[in-house]
Amino acid sequence: MSSSGTSGRKSDGNQSTQHVHYPFWFGGSASCFAATVTHPLDLIKVRLQTRSPDAPKGMLKTFLHILKNNGILGLYNGLSASLLRQLTYSTTRFGVYEELKEVFTTSFSSPSFPSLVAMASTSGFLGGVAGNPADVLNVRMQHDAALAPKDRRNYKHAIDGLVRMTREEGWRSLFRGVWPNSMRAVLMTASQLASYDGFKHVLLTKTSLEDNLTTHFTASFLAGFVATTICSPVDVIKTRVMSAKESKGLARLLADIYRLEGVSWMFRGWVPSFIRLGPHTIATFLFLEQHKKIYRHLRGFDD
Repeated sequence: MSSSGTSGRKSDGNQSTQHVHYPFWFGGSASCFAATVTHPLDLIKVRLQTRSPDAPKGMLKTFLHILKNNGILGLYNGLSASLLRQLTYSTTRFGVYEELKEVFTTSFSSPSFPSLVAMASTSGFLGGVAGNPADVLNVRMQHDAALAPKDRRNYKHAIDGLVRMTREEGWRSLFRGVWPNSMRAVLMTASQLASYDGFKHVLLTKTSLEDNLTTHFTASFLAGFVATTICSPVDVIKTRVMSAKESKGLARLLADIYRLEGVSWMFRGWVPSFIRLGPHTIATFLFLEQHKKIYRHLRGFDD
């Protein structure tokens, strides 16, 4: 299977490929670039998932409401927490995934798709745990402006938020919702990273496409669609748990949501999630592939 750990040549599935070991932090760096581009869409998604009954409905109305009440900079509320999340969560999941692929890849063979899913699930779980404090902070900072003034936390930036959460609520607050978040991270990484490698392999071996921007865009678009659909229910639960003012058990939370909203809650915010995750997935993999292309060039590998 053509993986991001090989050189940029098109593989016929049998010929050997040049093996390249990339820096651990590439995935986190690429995700930070992508997060900067897609943060407003992520903000709108969180607002829709946590909105009160009298809040604007729909993506466009929510966008206009934020723009009217908070200005253009309001679309970037919580950006520092979002970047901190990518530096912890994405660096870990991409880094561990690539290291595991490195271990099980040779010049003549690559891991099977089920093996990639297992590797991605493991790296996703570790990433979910590592990134949970920043994820809690990210959800809170994005949701803050939607609260009544007396209920707002008003964190100045990510570091201020982490310090205040620890001081005011104890260190356990940093890992609030860690299990649904880690579950989401497993699903996200398995459906995003493994499916990207899978789609890329099919495109390179079953079509006339080369290992270029068109292939990377197509594979990442399809991976974004798969990831959004699989992760939507867990994403809603994660957002509700992390933004809640009171601590509820998972079973009680699900019962309350089902009583009020029925089964439709499972895909609430799917459209804005895809509109956000699709571009984010595309941007992440395009930036990641460019990181690797530049690295191969600087190291003198044939591309």
